[in-house]
Amino acid sequence: MYTLPFFGQLDLANLEEYYDVEIEFEGKTIEIDLNFEDTSIEAKRMDKAVKFIEAISEFDKKNKKYIEKDFKDEEGDTVRDYINHHLQDISREELAGLVDFDNKSVSPEEQMLKQLRLVRMGLYPDNEDQFAIFDYSIGADYTNYLVVINTNEKGKLDYMTMES
Repeated sequence: MYTLPFFGQLDLANLEEYYDVEIEFEGKTIEIDLNFEDTSIEAKRMDKAVKFIEAISEFDKKNKKYIEKDFKDEEGDTVRDYINHHLQDISREELAGLVDFDNKSVSPEEQMLKQLRLVRMGLYPDNEDQFAIFDYSIGADYTNYLVVINTNEKGKLDYMTMES
């Protein structure tokens, strides 16, 4: 048996395809899920998943830098498209809880950028290239769209996209 934070014990020789838990992270509930292609896995691969779970805060900080970089990049399209989509499609009244449109010192786009929060971390321990997927949202009350960050097993950005 192998013990993972939040998940408890797993039999690495007899795995199910999917496991999930909800945890509190920075005052909000987020989901962590484990996804397996095979019914067994080596403990050293699971050790990498444990490192991600234990360092979720560091990965979140790193991902927010990726998000901010994409937002500021003229060529970047994911984060700016996500933000502009919501500023155009959701009324000012509905967005009042997220954006102070009377604030002249911080643009609505920058305010919205600061509202992106981690809502899910998906781990794929038997996949080196797309080891972890992090979903960010302004909130399920506002949208089903996500900024999705895919990283390798070292937490290095593979790619970022917008999904619904």
